[in-house]
Amino acid sequence: MIEGVRHQVEPHQVRAVRFGSRWRGLDPDEVYVYLGLLADELDRLVRQSDAARTESERLREGLRQWRQRHIGCRFDDPPPASGDPEPGRQARNGGRW
Repeated sequence: MIEGVRHQVEPHQVRAVRFGSRWRGLDPDEVYVYLGLLADELDRLVRQSDAARTESERLREGLRQWRQRHIGCRFDDPPPASGDPEPGRQARNGGRW
């Protein structure tokens, strides 16, 4: 494991990592190009996650407001049509919205 790398790695941390060189080791240029691509993808995923979190919070707040506005609302089923096969049946939702 690379020293200093935590579970939450940020793109700038990936770009800043430097590796020691060894005889017959990996090509440093290829490693750093790959780390750059990895950092770009990580940056895209962080932005996507932030956007999804923002959208989720917006929807959650909208639902909370809708519930507050409709706390006392009731919805009664329409009267049975003539020829209804079950004229004495209970409303499907018990008369509540």
